[in-house]
Amino acid sequence: MKTTTRRPPEPSPVRAEIGAHVKARLDANPRLKRANIPNADIYFGADFMPQATCDLLIARIDAGSRKSTLLSDSADPYFRTSDSCDLDRWAPDIQPVDEAIADLLGIHPNYGETIQGQRYAPGQQFRAHHDFFHSTESYWADMQKSGGQRTWTAMIFLNDVEEGGATWFPLAGVKFRPKRGFLLAWNNMLADGSPNYDTLHEGMAVTQGTKYIITKWFREGPWIR
Repeated sequence: MKTTTRRPPEPSPVRAEIGAHVKARLDANPRLKRANIPNADIYFGADFMPQATCDLLIARIDAGSRKSTLLSDSADPYFRTSDSCDLDRWAPDIQPVDEAIADLLGIHPNYGETIQGQRYAPGQQFRAHHDFFHSTESYWADMQKSGGQRTWTAMIFLNDVEEGGATWFPLAGVKFRPKRGFLLAWNNMLADGSPNYDTLHEGMAVTQGTKYIITKWFREGPWIR
């Protein structure tokens, strides 16, 4: 979601409970580390996905790519310039990936949106934005009908990138370079369930090579009904 001005807190016991549950699960996972920062819950781990699965997903993204879109009331053609692909969650080779991500976070798969694959060629980027929905934007009413607010984001890099393409959290003060199989997961909410504006992040422009990632967003309520 495109970034907007920071607004007053919007606490939610439901989102707070989800956040605490997932944090406890990730903290107990020896394969993951928590970023040493005070203002956002960001976890990461290397080698989460095997090379063969990364290669399969890259092929699916190439086969089904379309121009990425931006869910926002303002249209800036240079804000998000990548290509995207919505992966069929029920396909025999995609469903295990979808469910493995949900299991890692301890969230029921029905609360997760369809996995989206993204491809960034040299010069393509996704400028600084939030993944949570802004309740003041016109799309919010529709989002409430399809599971409500986004809580957690999970992202996996599918390949090494020669130069550029880092995922940067400028307010949290951390940056992650693309590496095959590397997983990022973060809570878009604060401890009280309010949107965490410090999760502002950017897909920095690729300068050499091509970057492939998959992203799965989770909602506060069931996305699949």
